[in-house]
Amino acid sequence: MRIPFIFLAFFVCLSTFAQKDPSAKVILDQIGAKVKNSKGILVSIQMVSKNSQGKALGTKQISLKMKGDKYYLKQGLMEILCDGLIIYNFDGVNTISKSSVAESDQTLSPQKLLAGNYDKDFNYSLLGQTTSNATIELIPLDKRKSFQKVTLVVDKVKSALSSASILDKSNNSTLVKVLSINYSAVIADNLFLFNRAKYPKNVEIFD
Repeated sequence: MRIPFIFLAFFVCLSTFAQKDPSAKVILDQIGAKVKNSKGILVSIQMVSKNSQGKALGTKQISLKMKGDKYYLKQGLMEILCDGLIIYNFDGVNTISKSSVAESDQTLSPQKLLAGNYDKDFNYSLLGQTTSNATIELIPLDKRKSFQKVTLVVDKVKSALSSASILDKSNNSTLVKVLSINYSAVIADNLFLFNRAKYPKNVEIFD
């Protein structure tokens, strides 16, 4: 039996509509606008990792500074610096690896989570909300990405991310919890300039 064209078109449109939930988009766009309008962002983050059986793998405390598409992330002795084009990843000991921003596209960094630019990379749906919070599920459009989905909890009053749960391809999970966020931080531009002199002399740099 053939399905009449008008009904087929209706179901195609309905499917497309559901992939980009307009209720979720309103909330996500508010986050993106707040980040875009900020001159400097300072964030304190806690990351808790668990394996597929739910066993805790460790907790990390992260400091993140952002300005536009540039960011500086510090976790203990480890550092990640992005000048907008190149990412410098210092292992905290004796190695710095360089990569382009495009090369890191398959991963989901805290900076990408907080940037609020979800529209081009994800389908999304609103799972539920209260007067203060909203829970939104993100599914990556590019199936080559290293994760299956991301579940966001958004503070609707502050238009800011409260937490994000990332499920990877091996069913391991990472909970990214925003402990504090300042959208009016004063951050010097030279923070995002790579300076070889600040690292130990024995550090090797790999492209």
